[in-house]
Amino acid sequence: MYQHILVPIDGSDTAERGLQEAIRLASEQKSRLRLMYVIDDFPMLVELASVSSFENSLQQLRNYGEQVLAKAVKLAGDSGVPAEPVLREVTQGRVADVIVGEAKAAGCDLIAMGTHGRRGFSRMALGSDADLVVRSSPVPVLLLRHETAADA
Repeated sequence: MYQHILVPIDGSDTAERGLQEAIRLASEQKSRLRLMYVIDDFPMLVELASVSSFENSLQQLRNYGEQVLAKAVKLAGDSGVPAEPVLREVTQGRVADVIVGEAKAAGCDLIAMGTHGRRGFSRMALGSDADLVVRSSPVPVLLLRHETAADA
């Protein structure tokens, strides 16, 4: 049913839950994965004073993203699922827009991602990339909560 699944990951336990389910689904359906790590560098632009400090921090984020992606590609490969890593950066706009844009551009037919399952004030204060993806995605979105998020 699904041939090309986009899986946004960030190294968190919640994202790991989304990745594991996407690998299981892709294995069953003989699908391929597009694993995406998004660097949101806007907060750093606001907080950091010097250009060299910004560049250093941004490079550290890139290195971390590459490590997260490499680990995810290996995990998928160990399950026999082909996976393509993609690292994106966003300075303006929202991470959710980058996710939806990637799904469109890559021809993905499903987005599988972890969510914290926040409600009420914490969701309103922190925002919800998952909620924005669901609202704006042209393809189905599979949201998976980590066990600790489901208990909260």
